[in-house]
Amino acid sequence: MNILLIIGVVVAAGFVLFSLARGLFYFSQGHRAAMEGTVHENQVMQNKMMMARVKWQAITIILLVLIGFFAAGQ
Repeated sequence: MNILLIIGVVVAAGFVLFSLARGLFYFSQGHRAAMEGTVHENQVMQNKMMMARVKWQAITIILLVLIGFFAAGQ
């Protein structure tokens, strides 16, 4: 069971990193979006990536707490 939780933590942390990288990419494209007139779409994507990052961080923390509970019970 612990192995599955650890794999889950690694996968969820990978999704955190992925959504962080995409959010930073959209953030870095802000000047270009202003020039092209797509500021709203760029901001929407930044917000989506921020919410995805927060979601995956919460899932990662919950999995880490579960690992702690199982480790304390043994």
